[in-house]
Amino acid sequence: MATPVSFLKEVQDELKKVVWPTRDEIIRLTFVVIFVSVVVGIFLGGLDFILTKLTEIILK
Repeated sequence: MATPVSFLKEVQDELKKVVWPTRDEIIRLTFVVIFVSVVVGIFLGGLDFILTKLTEIILK
C-alpha cells in the first residue's frame, strides 16, 4: 500500500509528463466548443419549434 506522500510524488511525476496545450490552442478550441454548442442549440431549438407547430396542427 502506497503512502500518501509517495502517491503525491507519483502524481507530480506523471503531471510532468503531460503535454499541456498552448494558450493559442486553448483559445481556438474554446471557440470551437462555443460554436458547436450554438449550432446544436439552434438545431434543437428549430427542431423543437417545428415539432411543436406540427403537434398543434395535428391536434386542432
